[in-house]
Parts: sequence; C-alpha cells; structure tokens
Amino acid sequence: MSDTYDGPILEIENLSISFFTRLREIPAVMDFSTRVMPGEAMGLVGESGCGKSTVALGVMQDLGVNGKIVGGSIRFKGRDLGAMSPEELRDIRGKEIAMIYQEPMASLNPAMKIGKQLIEVPMIHEGLSQKEARARALEVVTDVKLPDPERILKSYPHQLSGGQQQRIVIAMALMSKPSLLILDEPTTALDVTVEAAVVDLVKDLGKKYGTSMLFISHNLGLVLETCDRLCVMYSGEAVETGSIADVFDQMQHPYTQALFRSIPLPGADKNARPLVAIPGNFPLPHERPPGCNFGPRCDYFEAGRCDAGAIRMRPVKGDDRHGSRCVRFEEIDWTAPASAATIQEKGEIGEVVLKMDDLRKYYEVSASALFGGSDRRKVVKANETLSFEARESETLAIVGESGCGKSTFAKVLMGLETATSGEITLDDRPIGNVPIEQRDTGTVSSVQMVFQNPFDTLNPSMTVGRQIIRALEVFGIGSSEADRRQRMLELLDLVKLPRAFAGRMPRQLSGGQKQRVGIARAFAGGARIVVADEPVSALDVSVQAAVTDLLMEIQRTEKTTLLFISHDLSIVRYLSDRVMVMYLGHVVEIGTTEQVFAPPYHPYTEALLSAVPIADTSIVKKHIVLEGDIPSAMNPPSGCPFQTRCRWKSEVPGNLCEKEVPPMVSLASGHDIKCHLERAILEGMEPVISQAAD
Repeated sequence: MSDTYDGPILEIENLSISFFTRLREIPAVMDFSTRVMPGEAMGLVGESGCGKSTVALGVMQDLGVNGKIVGGSIRFKGRDLGAMSPEELRDIRGKEIAMIYQEPMASLNPAMKIGKQLIEVPMIHEGLSQKEARARALEVVTDVKLPDPERILKSYPHQLSGGQQQRIVIAMALMSKPSLLILDEPTTALDVTVEAAVVDLVKDLGKKYGTSMLFISHNLGLVLETCDRLCVMYSGEAVETGSIADVFDQMQHPYTQALFRSIPLPGADKNARPLVAIPGNFPLPHERPPGCNFGPRCDYFEAGRCDAGAIRMRPVKGDDRHGSRCVRFEEIDWTAPASAATIQEKGEIGEVVLKMDDLRKYYEVSASALFGGSDRRKVVKANETLSFEARESETLAIVGESGCGKSTFAKVLMGLETATSGEITLDDRPIGNVPIEQRDTGTVSSVQMVFQNPFDTLNPSMTVGRQIIRALEVFGIGSSEADRRQRMLELLDLVKLPRAFAGRMPRQLSGGQKQRVGIARAFAGGARIVVADEPVSALDVSVQAAVTDLLMEIQRTEKTTLLFISHDLSIVRYLSDRVMVMYLGHVVEIGTTEQVFAPPYHPYTEALLSAVPIADTSIVKKHIVLEGDIPSAMNPPSGCPFQTRCRWKSEVPGNLCEKEVPPMVSLASGHDIKCHLERAILEGMEPVISQAAD
C-alpha cells in the first residue's frame, strides 16, 4: 500500500500515444513526461485537443482499439503499467487508481440505487462483506457532505441534482481509498457555487486519505486553487511544467504567457486593457508545423531556430523542477508588458431600448406526475417581479445558478413564451404578450439570440453562406439574391471569417468559428438587442477572448444592447456595464459592475464572488461555501428565497427572513438589493476579492 512506498506514485517518461485510422497514424501525445509524488496534486492544463485526456486514458491503459502507446513508459509506484497483465490492471483500476469523469451520469447506472453501486466497489476490490461495505459507503457519502446519507443510498441517480451526482461519483472513486485519483474536468457541468464546494471537498479528501491527484482542466483559476504543481500542454506536448508559483508568476513559455493574456483577470478592462487573443488556430494533429508546435502563433518565433528540429524540455535554473520547451526562453524579457492592444473608446450609452416592469412567468404543472395520481395543479414560479431597463450600446449581465430563471426570462423576451403578468416594452412597444409567430418581422429581427452551444444551432446539411442568407430572407433584407449574397459576405467580414467560409459546411469549422457564424446570423437583421446565453462557455480560453472581443467590437459599431447571460463572473466583470443577480426567479441585486463587485453585497452575490476561481496568485479571496443546492422552483422556501443557504440570516431578528419576501432597497443611485439586513450591516461588509499585501 501507499504508506510503504515513498517514491513517485506516478512517473511518466517520454510518453508518446498515437491513434491509428485507415488513412494514417495520428500522434495525440508526444514526448510527455511528468511525476506525481505521494500526496501531491498535479494539474494538467491546456485547450481541448491538446492531449490531456489522452494522457489520463494512457494511465488507465484504456485507449480503445485504435489507441496505442508508441513510446516511453508509465510507471505506477515503480511498476510499469504497460507490462501488466489484464488481471493485474483490473486489480489496480478502481482500487489503486480511480478516475472521475466530466459527466457524472456517464459513470452511474441509472437503473441501480446509489447504495448498491457504492458497495460493489469494496466488495469486488477488497472482498469486504456487504455489511462492512455498506458502513464504508455511509462513511464516504457523509465525507462528501451529502445531506441525509441514508436517503441518498436508497435513491436512484435521477433523483439527485448534478452537483449531488458528481459527489456520488467522487464518493465511488474514494471507496477503496486509492493512491492516485485522476479527475478529468470534474466540475465543467456544475454551477460555480457547486463547483467551489466540490473543489473544496476534493482538496479536503485528498488530505484526509493522502491521495495523489492528477487534475485535468482548462480553467487556470481552478488549478491554482486545487494543485501544488502544473503541466501546461499544447498540441500533444508538455510545453511548461513546474510549481504553481513558478509557472503563474515566473512563466517561461510563450504559450503559457499567451494563455494568461487571454483570460479576464481582475484589472482587465474591455476599453482600456482589452484581452489579447492568441492569433491563428490550433494545428490539427496531422498538420503540425516543423520544430515548435506553437511557432506559427508565437510572438517570439525565429525562423531557422524555432522550426529547425524537435525541441526538448529544458530545466529553468534555480526553480523547483521547472522546465520549458522553448529554445529562446532564456533570451525573452518575460517582464515586458504586453504590446498594447488597441485601446477602444468607451461606447456612448444611449436611450432606454428595453424595459421590463414587474414581469412574472409561472408554469402550471400537473401534480399527478410528481405526487402519484392526484390531479392537483402545481405552479412553478420561474420569474418573480422582474423589473429593469437596458439602454442602447449597454451590456447588462444576468448572473445566477442554473434554475434561477435566466433562460426563462430570455425565452419570454424572444417571444418563445408569453409573460404571465407584467410588461416588456421594446422601443415603447409592448411585446411581453406577443408570441413569436405574431410578431412582425422588424420585432423578430430586433431581438436575436446567440446560444451557448454553437454545435447545436447550425443546420449540419446547409453551407455557412446559405444559413446566413436564409436569415436575411426571413428578415426581408435585400431586394435580390445578389443583394443578400453581398450582405452575407459583409457579415462574414464583420465576424472576421474568411469569405471562402461561405461554401463550407458546419462540420468543417471549429467551435469558435461556428460561434462566429451564429453571431453573424444574429446580427443579420440589424438586431437592436442580442441575448447572449453563455456564448463562450463551450469554447477554449484563447477562443473565448477572441469571441468576447468580437461581440464588443460589433456592439460598438452597431450600438447593440447586449444581454449577457453567464455564470462566469470573471467575464461578466470584464465586459458588462451593469449586472443583475438572479436567485430562484427573483432579482436579488442590480447595479453597475463596480457597485455589484464591491461591498455592500447581497449575501448571495457575496457567495457567488467567493466561488469564482481566479488565476492570479496575488488575489486573496474570502472563503464562503454555500451549503446545499438551490431549492426547487416547484417548492420554494417561504420568505426570502435565499434564506435556506444564507450565512447572515441570524443577523435579522424575529425570523423575518423565513416569513416575508424582502423589499427591494436602494443603496445608491442605480444599486438595489432585495434583503432584510439593516443598511449598517450591509455597508459594513468586507470585500470578498482583494489584492494581497506584498
């Protein structure tokens, strides 16, 4: 067991993995080396397609029929995994090495109760009796902080929320107290508050069980919070590795530097200090350039040196096992500021374009499906008394956890649903009760949407050009086919796609390129309001910067009002002018970005800010973890919707929070909070995010 072994738990040396198709060998990972010591957490960071998950599957010896290790070795506690028999591997998998995947439901059997799935693990791997295994299951479910463990063990997976399912998957991985835990993007599908709780949990359990971890993520902030060391990957190779402090504060590879410049850290400003997107595109595995894979996109590229031949990882002097795969890292001035991106004029915010007044959206649900045969009706209050206004050229961010009513309100605005009561006015015309099929063309083209997943919103059997022309036809733009074709080419210019893309099919485009087509289509009819529903959350970090900047640029020229729905508060802070925080159908706080990101906060906003992972070692965050999940809109709590999770509730006398919905209180011009706390308590709150003293 691990207590008798004190060498590296995992040692990967010069690993190369290829996938074989009928046409060719596709190298997925090349010359990859890393070591994970006992109790150490190693982060593996990079964009999609860089080979992170392939490394993890290599460690699990689970590369499928086409995948093959073509060079190097993977040793676990000194033993070569590649030389083990299937029986030996079966003994190690699940017991000594466990893996947690991105999508919890992929790891759970929907037809089996949770308890049964958990007790299988130690019964198979350790030969425990059913009684002992059940006691272990109860202990681990308690460890992962799930409420009422006995009830959870008797539940089926579909009866749990996404966050609870992911905790069960973590519990399952820990059942046999493995020496190595591999986590592949374990929190991508979770809300930011749930993510914070799960990350906390993983760190605590790692310490409790002495487990070493390989944590795969594209989120640098998350890696900073969970790991001791990290390895940055690009196009199949490790390009930089070292301790968190070395890589974050003393980076020695151009790709690492470019990654950090493309993420919105505190202090980034869409006008004065815009993000710098990485130019060009990620190379396909069979089209990698000679020499350095990052060469064609690198600011420091030198012909004849950077493309002369294979580049090896070299140690950085004086640092803790810090290495860089760059021939020029000793010559580059890493302290030089980024060559200034173009500073933009702040867009002039104009007249009110959209006004919502006391909007409510209720759904009636038949209770028979929920309560076994009774034919009562149950009302789900998806939106409660929503009131706000949005102006020309303004970006209003709408933030909150899933289930808070963000998307419902977007559907009512788009006309896909009609309001239960209240008013929506667009340019002084009421549209809240006009379904989309009854809206005139002008209204439909005025309110458009950019969706979260670019893969689902394009017709796979239609060329890019045809899809944009189709939108122009629907909006009645252009007097002839030639007119519309010309406008389509101009729209491709607007979203910075080559005109040649007009003839391409969606499958020939990357995720970021597809999202640009979605944006071109949204702006085809001269939209006044664009609802961007998590438009960059499915994209890689470097692509996010480019798409975000593109939205900003189009907004400046077209004077569009942007309603930006997101749970990523870093991007919200970077690009929004005002922020509206929603919880369980209610607006709990609204104000300018500066007002919402500085105290006084609504207690829920305070918890949201604390949950955001920030990739900056100089930032100190107050630690607030929300207990429990967001309540169901089908059965909301009495009084204040947030009272079941609020850490300030005891400051309000007489159980008022449980009895009455708080009034909206104005703290400053344009800054409103829905809370029972006294003004003096709100104003005495400390900042959640602050700069560390040197």
